[in-house]
Amino acid sequence: MDDHSVVDVGDVRLAYRTWGDPDGAPVVLLHALGGSSADWEQAGRALGEEWRVYALDLRGHGESDWPDEYSLELIRDDVLGFLDESDLDRVGLVGHAMGGVVAYLLAQEYPDRVERLVLEETPPPFPREPVDLVAPDEPLDYDWPVAPAVQRQISSPDPQWRERLGEITVPTLIVSGGHDSSMPQGRIQDMADLIPDCRLITIPVGHRVHEVEPRQFAQEVGDFFSG
Repeated sequence: MDDHSVVDVGDVRLAYRTWGDPDGAPVVLLHALGGSSADWEQAGRALGEEWRVYALDLRGHGESDWPDEYSLELIRDDVLGFLDESDLDRVGLVGHAMGGVVAYLLAQEYPDRVERLVLEETPPPFPREPVDLVAPDEPLDYDWPVAPAVQRQISSPDPQWRERLGEITVPTLIVSGGHDSSMPQGRIQDMADLIPDCRLITIPVGHRVHEVEPRQFAQEVGDFFSG
């Protein structure tokens, strides 16, 4: 059974859920744009058999605060604040899509806080065609303004994001979803080549690897963290 909690990080209250032994080595999971900690339920339970797992609702998502001020750097700083408030010194950090960008930004800026890094279906930091987003009519589980704010940064990333990939010194695993993914796969290898200690694997089930194949995903991540 997972436990739900909240923590105040500056002016933002973050909700999160946990699995596993409280004394286990910590692993933090960061969801994609429009997602929540609930997306990690099956993979989180599987990882919780060996690790202490924390899955966050990032700002503007799920049960966390929706402050209507959004950038990937702000979200990164929220995650750092979560680590501080939770007394987590060094963690295994896993990010899916947008969460992967947040994860590698944290690993660049605060390398002493990350033990190992996993980037699942993470947009490489290279410019690409912008996506036109239209606000849906139905109610959402996230604050709509977060979507265009994040999408702009992903389409036109800060050049330093790419330049600083070489500063990610922690062991890194990139998980791609293969040809069935909705995310362009072409430059994932380029991103992997720029990270000094990086391995790229493909689990060919599309963009949401950890949801379609939670056991296989957890096995790969667990083996990587134990290696």
